[in-house]
Amino acid sequence: FAEDGVPKTLGSHGWLLVLGLLMLDVFLPIPATAALAALGMTYGPLLGGLYGCLGTFLAGTLGYGMCRLANDRVSRFLAGETGMAMGKRFFRRSGPWAIALSRWTILLPELLSCFAGLVRMPAKTYFAALLCGVIPMSFAYAWLGSTETAQENPLLALGVSAAVPVLLWAIVSRCFRSKDSIEE
Repeated sequence: FAEDGVPKTLGSHGWLLVLGLLMLDVFLPIPATAALAALGMTYGPLLGGLYGCLGTFLAGTLGYGMCRLANDRVSRFLAGETGMAMGKRFFRRSGPWAIALSRWTILLPELLSCFAGLVRMPAKTYFAALLCGVIPMSFAYAWLGSTETAQENPLLALGVSAAVPVLLWAIVSRCFRSKDSIEE
């Protein structure tokens, strides 16, 4: 611990760096769950969870907002006519669930946030669903990072926090493949 009582893991202003990393995750494959665990290691489960919520909410807002600002021509270029029509149906039917649950996976949160913006998912619905996913996920990984095991073996905690979304994605993608084979 430093003299101010903050662990040296990130330092007293390290949360700003992690917020930047979480927002950068919209553009680059940043292991957000490991970053959230690092917040828990440094600031504890409550404050680390709050910083994590802020960072992941800002990341979701950035992806959604940038794509929401795109005009119809850009949206059709990126997703195509068929993709836009399918996306609008998907987000009307399952969008809030997908936004909330995707926070626990890799790659999918950023893609869905951007696609929600492209198809003009209503902002009120999007942000409510985003918060439903961000809050439990951020606090869960901050708690994981703050545990005694994490403090004694930070590489194990960061590894577990990075592996859980990969395992969840493996399960979800397998379910998607099973559903696709049933529909064919």
